[in-house]
Order: sequence, then C-alpha cells, then structure tokens
Amino acid sequence: MATTRKTSVKTKAAEPKKKTTRQASSINGMADPKPKLTDLAYDQLEEAIITLRIPPGSVISELTLSEMFNIGRTPIREAIQRLAREHLLLVLPQRGLMVPEIDLKKQLKLLETRREVERLICKSAARRATPAEREIFARLHDEFMHASSTNDDVTFMRSDREFNELTLVAARNEFAEGAMRLMHGLSRRFWYFHYKQAADLPEMARLHANVAGAIAKGDVAAAGEGLDRLLDNIETFAKATLMSDM
Repeated sequence: MATTRKTSVKTKAAEPKKKTTRQASSINGMADPKPKLTDLAYDQLEEAIITLRIPPGSVISELTLSEMFNIGRTPIREAIQRLAREHLLLVLPQRGLMVPEIDLKKQLKLLETRREVERLICKSAARRATPAEREIFARLHDEFMHASSTNDDVTFMRSDREFNELTLVAARNEFAEGAMRLMHGLSRRFWYFHYKQAADLPEMARLHANVAGAIAKGDVAAAGEGLDRLLDNIETFAKATLMSDM
C-alpha cells in the first residue's frame, strides 16, 4: 500500500478538455443546453484527480480549486460533495480537502462488485441503446482503436470516461447506475496511477473498443463477453500491481 504524502497543489490553468457525453451531440439530434458550471467543475476536478495532476495524498482547499479551474466556489463546492461521495476526495473538518491514497486491497474488492454490475450495464446498453447512442458507441470504438495504435493515455482516459457515462445512460437502469458511479472514478485513477508499471495500454484500449463496438451493433452476448475479457485483464493487472508492491 502506498504511503501517505501531503502534496501542495499549485494553481494553474486547466488543460483543454475533450467533450464529455453531456457535451457531445444530442441524443435527440438537437443542440444540448450549455453545461452547468457544477458539471464543468466536476468534470475538470475529477480528471485532475484521476490523471494525477492532483496526486494522492494532496491536501488542497476549495479556494485553490476555484482558482485552478477559474470556476466560482459554489460550483466547486457542489463538485467536491459529489467527488466525496465517490471516494475521490476526503473532507477534513477545519483542514480542507485531501485526495485519498490508493488502497490496492480495496481495489480488488471493488473489482468483484464491478464485474457483476458492469456486465449488467453493458448488456443492457447493447439491448436498449437508441440509434443515436449506437452512433456514439461506434465513434468511441474508433477512438479507442486510435488510442491503442498511438499509445495515448490521456485520449484513452477521456474516451473511457465518455464511454462509462454513455453506458450508464443507454442501460436505463437507475439502480445499476447508482452502484457503478461509486466505482468508475476509483477504478480509472488506479489504472492511471499504475499502468506504466504493469498494464498494456494498447491492449486495454483494444478491449474497450471491443465492448463499445458490440454495444454499437446491439450484440448483447458479445457485449457481456467483451466486458468479461476486459475485467479479466484489469484483475490480472491489479494483482500484478499488488504483488510488485509487497
């Protein structure tokens, strides 16, 4: 298990972000409304934590985050509350905020739950996605394949986030969605933190492409099988990481 380290975070402008599912082409073919500042704050802060711009062990403040992303404190506060529910931030009374360390043993427990819930979500998405949603899954398939061929970790992470969001929408199961939202961020941060040590990014991107492609085609069985192969890979990676840290 990683040791705790408190890291100060310097204020800097947020990097340009790829559009998320909320900002992508409207499912109904109409222009989406302008994203809420709370959503923008959440998207940018979550990505900063997951891609380690704000590393594990960092102690930060609401004011620092507001300045970092040039977003008002009320949207930042609401984003913090959401990230705290997802275990990506800890609220320390009278001390500010802390990005928790990565717990490898807890990650393995998370994978047990994730496999069952995410299989249901991917198969449901393949069954229930609208034609417009299937077009977006087809685009994500191509983006994952591009990330696989270029070994581009940031592009992969952004495509992965959009894929995760879209599967939750397309599955149309609010109970599975609620459970999965608690696991997505922690899973993505764990992978990003350790992938250079034990993971194969091109293979991971290709496995994601297979699932996205199956959902795009409405192939329920292939979506479930592809998800199992993906999580087999992630579980092998997590166990290899655990062994290397012991």
